[in-house]
Amino acid sequence: MKTRQVLVNLFQACNDGGSVSQLHSQLFKTGILNDSFFATKLNRLYSKFASLQAARKVFDETLHPSVHLWNSTLRSYCREKQWEETLRLFHLMLCTTEGAPDNFTIPIVLKACAGLRMIESGRVIHGFAKKNDKIGSDLFVGSALVELYSKCGQMGEALKVFEEFPQPDTVLWTSMVTGYQQNNNPEEALMLFSQMVMMDSVVLDPVTLVSVVSACTQLSNVKAGSCVHGLVLRRGFDSDLPLVNSLLNLFAKTGCDKIAANLFSKMPEKDVISWSTMIACYANNEAANEALNLFNEMIKRRLEPNSVTVVSALQACAVSRNLEEGKKIHKIAARKHFELEFSVSTTLLDMYMKCSCPDEAVDLFQRLPKKDVVSWVALLSGYAQNGMAYKSMGVFRDMLSDGIQPDAVAVVKILAASSELGIFQQALCLHGYVVRSGFNSNVFVGASLIELYSKCGGLGDAVKLFKGMIQRDVVIWSSMIAAYGIHGRGGEALEIFDQMVKNSSFRPNNVTFLSILSACSHAGLVEEGLKIFDMMEHDYQLQPDSEHFGIMVDLLGRIGQLGKAMDIINRMPIPPGPHVWGALLGACRIHHNIEMGEVAAKNLFWLDPSHAGYYILLSNIYAVAGKWDNVAELRTLIKDRGLKKMLGRSMVEVRGEVHSFLAGDRFHPDYQKIYELLRKLEIQMGKEVYIPDLDFLLHDKEAVLQF
Repeated sequence: MKTRQVLVNLFQACNDGGSVSQLHSQLFKTGILNDSFFATKLNRLYSKFASLQAARKVFDETLHPSVHLWNSTLRSYCREKQWEETLRLFHLMLCTTEGAPDNFTIPIVLKACAGLRMIESGRVIHGFAKKNDKIGSDLFVGSALVELYSKCGQMGEALKVFEEFPQPDTVLWTSMVTGYQQNNNPEEALMLFSQMVMMDSVVLDPVTLVSVVSACTQLSNVKAGSCVHGLVLRRGFDSDLPLVNSLLNLFAKTGCDKIAANLFSKMPEKDVISWSTMIACYANNEAANEALNLFNEMIKRRLEPNSVTVVSALQACAVSRNLEEGKKIHKIAARKHFELEFSVSTTLLDMYMKCSCPDEAVDLFQRLPKKDVVSWVALLSGYAQNGMAYKSMGVFRDMLSDGIQPDAVAVVKILAASSELGIFQQALCLHGYVVRSGFNSNVFVGASLIELYSKCGGLGDAVKLFKGMIQRDVVIWSSMIAAYGIHGRGGEALEIFDQMVKNSSFRPNNVTFLSILSACSHAGLVEEGLKIFDMMEHDYQLQPDSEHFGIMVDLLGRIGQLGKAMDIINRMPIPPGPHVWGALLGACRIHHNIEMGEVAAKNLFWLDPSHAGYYILLSNIYAVAGKWDNVAELRTLIKDRGLKKMLGRSMVEVRGEVHSFLAGDRFHPDYQKIYELLRKLEIQMGKEVYIPDLDFLLHDKEAVLQF
């Protein structure tokens, strides 16, 4: 008896594989290794500190394994997610006379069935459990059955199991709540949780609350999530890291960045999930600089980012066009060997493209060992973003040649890229491809086709397509309004908008109002635009974003109402973005308002200091006013900063062939004939008494900007 107690103490003292092996040798020498009690303990220690193979060897060498040893071995395989071997071992157990399964065996085996989504095998084991009252009434068995049916998407069967237990415990309640949440039924999860809270016999635990918070996140229900947060604080669960991380995720994904930041700052413990969630929160809520600052702080603290962290940080770089930080993060991803993972590589491609570095993006793309549809889409849409939509078509052809079948997202992207080219024949070909591939019923593809035709000059085809659609949602209506707007047909755009409001079941959204306001701006319909903007705010309670305000500034600026445009900017509830100040600066150039132009330019130089176009606009304003010193100062600033104006590119389709031109282009094989024709047109225009606007022609050779 004394020897037995000494051995028990030795088992408790083992803390690594070496000590377990030494103890194994001692047991072998004493000859008591066949004792199932010690064999089970040895099996567990090998599984914990050494290897699964060593644990299995102990099991195989035991002549008469007890049910405890069977369960220990089954649990070891299950823990390592070796579901098939778990089930094979269970079948072997059923074939032996010793060690019949008990109420600890069944939950392990059901977990293996759930892992493999083998619902039929699970039902067989469920039937086996029902034949034994002790096993069938066990709450852990019930929880395992609920988990099985939940993971197999059978919540009806899970509920039947749950209702068979008159007094479910916390684990069983949690299994049901989690099941509903993971099966995209967050409403049922919250309803069940509200019933659970009312039960006096049930004690809430953090695991339950994690699923409840996740359900709130799925519903974007900040109010319910805040109530759960209060419950967490009252119950003293605010130090439970997984639970606090789930709350952080809720606030991050619902745009409550200030609440998330406050929670993050108060967390006593943070792991990589906490940091990644907060970085993603900033990156997705237009706070790219804060996201990158937090990422750099994480690195300074010697915390190792994972691929999720890196993806969020790279997204912040893409939004802020921060190439320098993006390259640093790329090096970290390469050092940690997840540079070529799909999520990281795709985000890197997007970052390089948005930072106007297509060569780096292509180099990365070519090094990818496997390219999925998302990788191809990132490349082709990136070319379009960089004014090289003609290359997007080549990428699309290569993608099809590579055997990659595009999804709806890819089709939308290639249609958008093609719309930048404005080639009508190509639009017809792509429309045919859409129909043959079965994407014509997709509303987003349909909307993209309307945009494509309208940008290729085929407004009639866009209208025909629109009228032929049986189902029109808000996306389709918005696209048709935008199509009329592109062609300066503000009146027709207003008619379509009126039809949508009066005759359809769809309410206009932010995109719809963006389309109709843009149409009013292009057509110079100021009063109508102001009414639409007022309708958006007061009739539909929609909050205008920076783009809506930018269009209103452009609308008022076009007709010289710069004071009202500035009033619009001053009452914006959000900081004005570059396109808002850019619209004002463009209007100041047209109407020669130096003072207001300087205000707009000052903000633009701070918001987007690498955009050469803003410096050029201001220099034109100074040039018209004869302020050559200011022009020269801007010229020096542009040179010192190495800024370059993006060259304008135009394309024309002649007899099925696309011709591309840059400003001042002399590379076209027929450039001499083209310039000769331009000179003839210039002479003809002079004969017809055409008076060009010479305001922006600079005659002082010393002050002329060579952009």
